[in-house]
Amino acid sequence: MMEYNDIFRGRTKKLALEIVREMAKVKFSDEVSVIRKQIIRSATSVAANYRAICRARSERERYAKMCIVVEEADETAFWLELIEELEIIPIAKVNEFKNETEEILKVMSSYKKKLSKTL
Repeated sequence: MMEYNDIFRGRTKKLALEIVREMAKVKFSDEVSVIRKQIIRSATSVAANYRAICRARSERERYAKMCIVVEEADETAFWLELIEELEIIPIAKVNEFKNETEEILKVMSSYKKKLSKTL
């Protein structure tokens, strides 16, 4: 279990860092300001809440944090769709972020379902 936690702690943090760095390159505009703020919040929330899962004191606490991770990962996917449609960052980067977000979302959703059965 520890290796799994380390892998996903790293993956969620890496995704958050890469999104922050890529969005920092985008020039300010009213069109972008809300989207930049929201995607940075959701992506960093995935990483922070996954980290909290690793230190959960109970299965109920772990499940509650996992619900947040799944919700925030889905929100990150939404913001990436808007970024793609508005052509805010290069499509190659968007696709990279979307693929990683989708993988994280699938794994976390599956883990959430497994946890719900233990409660």
